[in-house]
Amino acid sequence: MSTLHSKKKFLGKLRNLINLPYQLKDFENSIKYFQNLQLLDQTKALQAASKNPLNQFGKKCFSQTDEDGITLEILRRINGLSDGVYLELGVGDGMENNTLILAALGWKGIWIGAQELLFDVKKTSQDRFQYIKEWITLENVAALAKRGLANLQQDKVDVISLDLDGNDIYLAEAMLDAGLRPKLFIVEYNGKFPPPVEFKIDYNPSHEWVGDDYFGASLASFNSLLEKFNYRLVCCNSHTGSNAFFVDRAYGHLFDDIPVELNDLYVGPRYFLYDRHGHPPAVATVQKIMSDCNY
Repeated sequence: MSTLHSKKKFLGKLRNLINLPYQLKDFENSIKYFQNLQLLDQTKALQAASKNPLNQFGKKCFSQTDEDGITLEILRRINGLSDGVYLELGVGDGMENNTLILAALGWKGIWIGAQELLFDVKKTSQDRFQYIKEWITLENVAALAKRGLANLQQDKVDVISLDLDGNDIYLAEAMLDAGLRPKLFIVEYNGKFPPPVEFKIDYNPSHEWVGDDYFGASLASFNSLLEKFNYRLVCCNSHTGSNAFFVDRAYGHLFDDIPVELNDLYVGPRYFLYDRHGHPPAVATVQKIMSDCNY
């Protein structure tokens, strides 16, 4: 085929793309698809190169990125994934968060947040799942958590996940002060600030994140707080550098292979990488998980 013919063919295809918006959309989707593949390869490389073996277990089911796999491996080490109780604050519309994977395992749990859930809470078992629709503040966080536990007829929580894009460190301290002591505490940290920088926003009960860097607290700040309550940092997720995993030191002997230096555990931010990661969760899927423990 001549070069002139190849150029004409290319220009013809380009003209079709310009004239047909849906083909342009297909072209954009193809670019995003290959970008996502490249990012996935980068993530796998980061997991393999990490000094922290927990990062190699990272995978997504219902979490934002790779948090689910890390959570499962930590809990395997602690109690073999036996039944437990989870508490998550800041669950969005219920389609993507850190504890849906535990609900899928049959755990009991509590969600607290101000947003409407997409699935029908009335169809869930009230002795297995509680959703408390409230705006969370420093003044009410511990009481809301304890109300949820009382409604489930439970006196302790095994996993707490906290992601409110704002006052998280203050709320974490309030819950710990109130005697809520999970085996695993997952927090979203502000990855822009590497160790040893300690940063946290001023407490504001009406804070709403606007997409800038004024949110939450640095990893070093969370580490300083949780160390006071005898917790140990064991992982930061390698995909986005946004979630930190702390375990009660009573289980520290199960993590002897994990680095102890904060700089070896810190992962910098890699936000908003994927346009889409796998099939999006269906409301029907989440409804089944939350409503039927015999699926």
